[in-house]
Amino acid sequence: MVREAAVREAAVREAAVRVAAVQVSVDDAEEPLERRERVVSWLTDELGADESGGSRADLVVLPELWGPGAFNLARVRGGAEPLDGPFTQAMADLAVRLGAVLHAGSFPEIHDGGLSNTSVVFAPDGARLAVYRKIHLFGFDTGEAAELTGGEAHEVVQTGLGATGLATCYDLRFPELFRHLTDAGAHAFLIPAGWPAARIRHWEVLATARAIENQGVVVACNAVGTAGGVTTGGTSLVLSATGDELARGSADREEILIVDVDPTVVTRWREEFPALRDRRLR
Repeated sequence: MVREAAVREAAVREAAVRVAAVQVSVDDAEEPLERRERVVSWLTDELGADESGGSRADLVVLPELWGPGAFNLARVRGGAEPLDGPFTQAMADLAVRLGAVLHAGSFPEIHDGGLSNTSVVFAPDGARLAVYRKIHLFGFDTGEAAELTGGEAHEVVQTGLGATGLATCYDLRFPELFRHLTDAGAHAFLIPAGWPAARIRHWEVLATARAIENQGVVVACNAVGTAGGVTTGGTSLVLSATGDELARGSADREEILIVDVDPTVVTRWREEFPALRDRRLR
């Protein structure tokens, strides 16, 4: 299913960046490789470049660990790959098919330092633009927090939205990360997630707060379905720099949210309402 935001500012069209948040259904009944192939085919059909080479989306964002499932740790461990493995190759190829910048959600990356929850962003030609290893690991000494290695580096990448900060799921609860990204020049934030339905209100409030307090666009892409015994709550959000809702996903359906975002609004809003300059604690 593809849903385009019902309301767009007509004046925005020419400058707009068309953002697609892909709310993937992640369920233990489907094998990770089958899901990868299905999602690649689905996105190619729905968002693939047309015959003239024109893209139907400028920026595409997938959820956290949508292959194995964010809470299926057995599949996370068993499906770990190196950074240049089959997953990233498939995603690089997909970026080319879409003719868009692709935030591939995240995947379990195995490396010399252990196992990380790693996001990769690709250019429309398939080149790797950025790699971000999730810093804050969920579980309170169990689950992801016990079995994965947290990243240490913040990441800001250039997209059609301008300088764009990367974060993943549980990172959303730590406003200091977003302040750091804002200080590094970020005007937008991409947040793939596998956020549980049981705490979906927190997701909505925190995503909105990050947009308002940092005066930046937020694209928060969550999964739906049940994996590892945990049901994720969808409700993907695209939020403006003022915290206004530009698009909202359903709580339980797989779908693609498409919305046009004017990246120039961030600069205008920060100039009109310069709250960031009044910070005193750094």
